[in-house]
Amino acid sequence: MSDREPPRRRVPGPGPAKPPRPRGAVRRQPGPGARPVRRSGGARPPVSRPLRLGSPRPRLRLVSLALTLVLLAFVVRLLQVQAVDASSYTARAEQNRYVVHTLAAERGEITDRNGVALAVSEDAYDITADPTMFGRAQLKISDGPEKAAALLAPILGQDQAALVRKLRPANKNSRYTRLAARQTPQVWKQIKDLKTALTTKSETDHTTVNVLAGVFADPSSQRVYPNGDLAAGILGWVNADGQGGGGIEQELDKQLSGKDGKVRYAQAGGRQVPTAGSTETPAVPGSDVELTIDRDIQWAAQDAISEQVRKSKADRGYVIVQDTRTGQILAMANSPGFDPNDLSKADGDAMGNAAVQDAYEPGSTAKVMSMAAVLERNVATPLTHVVVPNRLHRGDRLFQDVQVGPMDSTFTVLGPNGERVHAKSPLPGPFNVANTLAAVVALAAAGLDPQTAADGIAAVPGVPGRLERVDAGQPYLAVVDYAHKTDAVESVLKALRKVTKGRLHVVLGCGGDRDRTKRAPMGAAVARLADTAVLTSDNPRSEDPLAILATMLQGAASVPAHERGEVLLFEDRASAVAAAVGRAQAGDTVLVAGKGHEQGQDIAGVVRPFDDRQVLREAIQKTQG
Repeated sequence: MSDREPPRRRVPGPGPAKPPRPRGAVRRQPGPGARPVRRSGGARPPVSRPLRLGSPRPRLRLVSLALTLVLLAFVVRLLQVQAVDASSYTARAEQNRYVVHTLAAERGEITDRNGVALAVSEDAYDITADPTMFGRAQLKISDGPEKAAALLAPILGQDQAALVRKLRPANKNSRYTRLAARQTPQVWKQIKDLKTALTTKSETDHTTVNVLAGVFADPSSQRVYPNGDLAAGILGWVNADGQGGGGIEQELDKQLSGKDGKVRYAQAGGRQVPTAGSTETPAVPGSDVELTIDRDIQWAAQDAISEQVRKSKADRGYVIVQDTRTGQILAMANSPGFDPNDLSKADGDAMGNAAVQDAYEPGSTAKVMSMAAVLERNVATPLTHVVVPNRLHRGDRLFQDVQVGPMDSTFTVLGPNGERVHAKSPLPGPFNVANTLAAVVALAAAGLDPQTAADGIAAVPGVPGRLERVDAGQPYLAVVDYAHKTDAVESVLKALRKVTKGRLHVVLGCGGDRDRTKRAPMGAAVARLADTAVLTSDNPRSEDPLAILATMLQGAASVPAHERGEVLLFEDRASAVAAAVGRAQAGDTVLVAGKGHEQGQDIAGVVRPFDDRQVLREAIQKTQG
C-alpha cells in the first residue's frame, strides 16, 4: 500500500471564501460523471440558445397534396385511355400500324394456234406511297413531299411537281396513292437501295431524314408483245390501268385479267414488322387465250399488205386469210399498224382493226360487186364516160320523182312494160335510194312481184343506232347515229342539213383511250356544220372527260367565228342531250351522235347503263309535259 493517499473531494461549506489558487497550480479536470463546478460570486456568463426550426408538417401536407393531384391526373388519363376511349385509340393504332396492298393478278397469255406467245406478262411493280407518312408529324420537317419527289422524279421519269401533288393530296386522311404503274424490277431496286441508304445514314446522323420511308411497291405485271407490231390490230393493247384498251385484250379483258388479291401487314417506319403477322388473299391469275391465227401466215400477210399499201400510196389496207373448210381466221393483217409495246409512237388512226371496224352499207358492197362485174365483162372501162339523165335506169327498170325526206325517201320505178311501182327507202340519204332500187330490181329478177318487193323493203325497220329516229310526239326530227369519226360525222351532218328546215342541234363526244388526233377535227366539224354543237362525254374510259372535252373545244375554237355555231360544254352526257332538246323548235333536227346502238357508258373502267335512244326519248317527254 502506498504512503500516498488519493485526493479527496472537498465540498465547500458556508465558511469563508476560498483562498486564491497558488500561482502555478494545476487545475484539476473533473472526472467522468462529476458535476460541473458552479462558480460563486460575480455575474453569470451569457448562455447561447440552440436554433429552433419551424414545424415540417405544413410543408409535408403541401407536398403530399401536390403528389396526390398529379397521381390523380395520371389515374384519370389512364382510365380515359384504357376504359373510356380504348376502342378509338385501338382503331387509331391499328390504322397507323397496318397497311393493305393489292396483289395484282397475273394476266393470261395470248398465243397463236400453235401455242406461240403473242402477248405475255412480265414482272413489274406499282410504285405507291402513304401520303400520311410525309407530313411534319412523321418526318419532323415541312417539305417532306418536295424532298421525296426530288429523289423519285429522275428514277420514275416523271414530273417532280406532279409527284408532290400525289404525296400531298387534298384529302389529308388518304393513305394510298400510286406514283407510277408497272415499273421494272430495276426501278424498284434503285428506290429500295436509296431507302436503305437513307435509313442507315439517319441512324448515325440525326439531321438526316428518311423521306422515302413511306414509299412502297406492289407486285404487278407489265404487258409485253414479243413480236412487236405483228397482229397488233387483233391483239390490241393494255392501258395505264392494266385494262385491255383494244382488240382481244379489251374484248376478253375479264377472262385475261383474273382477280386481284390483297395483303395486310404491320409496318413501322415504312418497313414490314416480321413478327406482327400478316393476312393475305392470293390473287387468281387470268386465263390464257389461244387464237386461230397462225403467226407465220400472219407475218406473211402483214408483210404483203404493207408492201402493197406502200406501192399504191394508199391510206390503208387489210387482208384476211381464212380456212374455208373450218371458217377459222388464219391471218388478219392491217397496214399501217402500230407497236403495242410503245403506244407513244402509235398513230391513232392505225390503233384499231379496220378489217372488222370499217362499216359498209349493203348497197355500197353491191356497188363494188357490180362494178367488178362490169369491168370483168368488158362492158365498160375505167375511162368510160357516162351521161346521167334525169331518170335513172336500173336493169330494165327506171325510177323517177325522187323525194328525199328527213328519215326516208320515196320514188317511182318504171318497169319495162310501162308499169309503175311506188317504192320507199326506209333509210335517209340519196345514196339509199339507189340501194333500194337495186334491191327492188334484184328481187324482181328473182321472180318476186316488183310492188311486193318494194312494199317489203319499205317495211324494213332499219339498222339500230344508224340514223335511228326517236319519236315521242315532238314537232321536230330527233335521231341517234353511231358516227364517231370525223368523215362520218361530216357525212351525217351534211345529209341532215339537206332535210332540215330549221336549225340543227348536235350532241357529240369522243371516246377515251382511243385516237386522240381525231378529237380536235371532230370538234371543228360539228362546230362548223351544226347550229348548236353540244360537246360532251362519250366513253371516257380511264381518261379525264374534261381533258377530252378541252381538246374538242380547241378544234371548235379553230373555226372562224362567222362560220361557227353556238358551242356548249357538258361533261354529263344526259345533261348535254337535255340541253340540245331544250333548244329544239318545230322544223329543227336534234342529232345525238357517237354511241348509236350502244347501251352502256364506260367511265373510269365502270360501265353503267346508258342508251342514247332512251335518254333522248326521256328528254323529249320532259319538254312535252
